[in-house]
Amino acid sequence: MATTTKTGYCNGSDMLLYINGKAVGHCTTHTTTINSETKDRAVKPVASKGISAGLWKNKGVVGLSVSISAEGLVFYQETESGYKSCLALIGKGQSVEVKCMERENTDKPYLSGKFVIASLERSDAAQDDATYSISLENDGEVSFDETAITETPEEVAE
Repeated sequence: MATTTKTGYCNGSDMLLYINGKAVGHCTTHTTTINSETKDRAVKPVASKGISAGLWKNKGVVGLSVSISAEGLVFYQETESGYKSCLALIGKGQSVEVKCMERENTDKPYLSGKFVIASLERSDAAQDDATYSISLENDGEVSFDETAITETPEEVAE
């Protein structure tokens, strides 16, 4: 694994999405959304509290979910996970292994787990590049490893 000092802003091209061990081919963008499903809890405040104390609710997390969407260009000589391989995968109706990681840090994903392909779309506009988009939803527990994301804060002088 190459060691590179990263400074400044994160370049989106350095962030990779893998499906079943192969990077999403000719990917132009991918978006990861992590959601918490919450439940409100309203309880009567203790008798010594004022009237407005009962207006405040507590929240509890009762579920977590992850969805990932990606877009790419259809490429005839694709060697990674492109439209053709994604079409074969969605046709099987089974979960796929998904990993998100930084380029040059592919042995340490910051997100990994089983996902189902919720949708696969292809657009073939006249006189333009053919594109595809894929949407994935987690199938069970997803692992997060925040230590796999590069952040190199400058030391603060005391």
